[in-house]
Amino acid sequence: MVETALEIPRTWVEFDNPDDAEERFRCDLTWLTSSWTCIFGAGCQGIYADAPDVGCCTLGAHFSDKDDLKNVRAAVRELGPDEWQYYDEGHSKDGWREKEDGDWKTRVVDGACIFHNRPGFPAGAGCALHQHALLTGIAPHTVKPDVCWQLPIRRTYRTVELPDETSYLEISIGEYDRRGWGPGGHDLDWYCSGNPEAHVGSSPVYVSNEGELRHLMGDNAYDELARHCEAHLLQATALREAGPAGRRLLPLFVHPATLLAEDDARKSQ
Repeated sequence: MVETALEIPRTWVEFDNPDDAEERFRCDLTWLTSSWTCIFGAGCQGIYADAPDVGCCTLGAHFSDKDDLKNVRAAVRELGPDEWQYYDEGHSKDGWREKEDGDWKTRVVDGACIFHNRPGFPAGAGCALHQHALLTGIAPHTVKPDVCWQLPIRRTYRTVELPDETSYLEISIGEYDRRGWGPGGHDLDWYCSGNPEAHVGSSPVYVSNEGELRHLMGDNAYDELARHCEAHLLQATALREAGPAGRRLLPLFVHPATLLAEDDARKSQ
């Protein structure tokens, strides 16, 4: 399917952070109510055509800060060779991390992140950290590098200056599209967030990624976001039912990739 354009109309909602009067959230309802879901192992083509089996794990993961690195280091201590294909390599003198432009990241081995188990490994293909979390009954985002579990949700910050010379910190929660990867994002061979092939989830993003969003926003802010998302979905449903059959909804109500995925599903019935 054709990937949707980066510049689309969107509906955003703003609300104060219930836990901090000096912060305000700005959230992309069009994205957060979309039907995107991770399709690794179920149609994901990978960001590079010559490495379809490693998804978006080709480049390794940069650590956001010392706490991020410390968190992954603790998880590594729990991994055994039966869970981690590159266990021996990770415990060699080169280790499981490396520096790139002065910053630490997970080491790349054989063309992908050292934690990525390849097809044919007895424990299964995919992130060893993610699989370990599922086996031990904990949320995967609690043991993976920040950038891995946040994608394709993007949290950004900016200071907003008001006319009365006051200011507040704006925290945006939106879609981690190609541009989130920097200039090189435009050169990726395939990408999921705007691709209808990945908009096949049974739940909207704000539900399927509740754990990640609560981690990024806090419980009270997430609960407020969920109320806005529910209202947005009700509005979209009302517009569908009020209009003629086959009516095309504006993309600011429903993500274009979700609309295209729905169209494709109807045609295949």
